[in-house]
Amino acid sequence: MVTRPGPDRRAIWVGLAILYLVWGSTYLGISVAVETIPPFLMAAARFGLAGSVLMAWSVLRGASGAATFHPPTRREWRDSAIVGALLLGGGMGMVAWGEQTIPSGIAALLIAMMPVWVAVFGRILLGERLPRLAGVGIVVGFLGVAILVGPTAPGSSGALDPAGLGAILLSPIAWSLGSLFASHRAILPRQPLVSTSAQMLTGGLVLIVLAVLNGEFGRFDPGAISMASGVAFLYLTVVGSLLAFTAYGWMLRIAPLPLVSTYAYVNPVVAVILGALILREAIDPRTVLAGAVIVGAVALIVTARGRMQAPTPRRPQPGPTSALPPALPPALPLKPRIAPSPVPATARSGAAGPPDSPGRSRPG
Repeated sequence: MVTRPGPDRRAIWVGLAILYLVWGSTYLGISVAVETIPPFLMAAARFGLAGSVLMAWSVLRGASGAATFHPPTRREWRDSAIVGALLLGGGMGMVAWGEQTIPSGIAALLIAMMPVWVAVFGRILLGERLPRLAGVGIVVGFLGVAILVGPTAPGSSGALDPAGLGAILLSPIAWSLGSLFASHRAILPRQPLVSTSAQMLTGGLVLIVLAVLNGEFGRFDPGAISMASGVAFLYLTVVGSLLAFTAYGWMLRIAPLPLVSTYAYVNPVVAVILGALILREAIDPRTVLAGAVIVGAVALIVTARGRMQAPTPRRPQPGPTSALPPALPPALPLKPRIAPSPVPATARSGAAGPPDSPGRSRPG
């Protein structure tokens, strides 16, 4: 009997480096892109393009016989639209809009709270068991947010823009709700690439609506796009969405999930460092303390949920909870939706996101 060799450890570390650096840098990319590109339009174009590429690739593979292409059903399109609206419209859209005034490093730290919101809403809406360690993590996480956004009174030293801050705080809430719906209620396309592209395409439509409501088409001047914003947009679309998604899906297949999940701790740190080095964002003792508290809270919750015995599903639902890229990357394992189908699983179920992801989760 021939034993297949395991994956090259060096390849695994290269994959981890891509997740750490690329997803950690998407906050920087968004901050630069929205300097001269309206935020909702930027996000709509990014995910519209990435979703079109993924869908076209899936269709072409089916036409060539390399794989079977299963077009989404009406129910799958509907649920994909709900997930895409929450993950991309509410999640990514609010990140892009908020980063017009909120430093990218602080945005990354606040969005790192997404596992906390998943635990909270999982308990409130779904009655999920909440281990004591996860409860401690929730309290610690909110303490970290209080430390980070405490001095926000108008005119006070270190105050953050209230509107931008509200958008950034809303982002992980929307992402967590979308992730829970995707993994517990939604019926999504069985093929991960098709599922992700359907969510990107429908989420992109929601972002276009937000752009219309925000008056972005009227004030958008393509000639005013700076070179830096254009490069950042291409980076977010090609590297942040397509390359990182591919690396993430590959890592889920060949590396232990606890190892892959370490990006949830590393991404905020990378974002803070890049924001300071490239955008000259200030790192004061309050930011360092709050960041350590929030990352510690995420570690507590991920550890606690990782110890919970997961049920054995008939078919995990692929989707943003295991596919979409950040800025809102997936962050912790979730109970997958059991679909009334005998079809075997096509991908490992993921957590919150990302790109996506989009979220198991993305970011970014």
